[in-house]
Amino acid sequence: MSAVTPRGTAYDVHGGGEAAVVLVHGLGLNRRSWQWQVPALARDYRVITYDLHGHGESSPPPGAPSLTLFSEQLRELLDHLGIGKAAVLGFSLGGMIARRFAMDHPQRLWAIGILHSAHARDKAAHDAIQARVVQAAKDGPGATVEAALGRWFTDAFRRAQPGIMDEVRGWILANRREVYAPIYQVLVDGVTELVAPTPPIACPALVMTGDEDYGNSPEMSRAIAAEIPGSELVILPGLRHMALAEAPDLFTATLAGFLARARRDG
Repeated sequence: MSAVTPRGTAYDVHGGGEAAVVLVHGLGLNRRSWQWQVPALARDYRVITYDLHGHGESSPPPGAPSLTLFSEQLRELLDHLGIGKAAVLGFSLGGMIARRFAMDHPQRLWAIGILHSAHARDKAAHDAIQARVVQAAKDGPGATVEAALGRWFTDAFRRAQPGIMDEVRGWILANRREVYAPIYQVLVDGVTELVAPTPPIACPALVMTGDEDYGNSPEMSRAIAAEIPGSELVILPGLRHMALAEAPDLFTATLAGFLARARRDG
């Protein structure tokens, strides 16, 4: 089922399981980026995918982009669908939104997934991502898209899968410069509000990245996991940022196993 909420969030609902799982995509992408995970997860759960404000078919941000704004978009979507509790699995910027949501609405979560998502950066990493924001603001998402594909996929996969490269490239190029750059800035600035949350995130948590995801590194994921008591940490070997597309079977099986344990032990 595809629909749009009264506040302009475009979403799909897959499957009919009792427990709800919400998948939150990353910067410049859209809800189609979960196409490799949805069929398997929807066999056991009610799976909701949606477009963040300013992405895909959703409306532009109703105010200055921030993690809180996107957290409230997620809350409004759950309210619209009558979902009291969900597992929220967020990729990249989506992982930051999931953490903000856990801080804002802890009672609405039965599990959280923080997937290929950033944590505190050193000055060099901060300056590098800030430079990309400046470039995107000046020249649009096309100015950074090829470098992004290089960071996101291994060289061999890019050569072997030109169709997937074209699809992901198309998602990024569909973003409007005047919206994309301010949301990109959230990826830079939002990290500081997520470090060492008080109280700490208390629901079952999966923290995952690839061992070649240099912008959302294993060191970052280890730091995130260290701040969440009892969390599970997974480092995927030989993979970069878009492991959900490059190794979908491994990525999805990891999510499914985590969700099954969270349901069993919750």
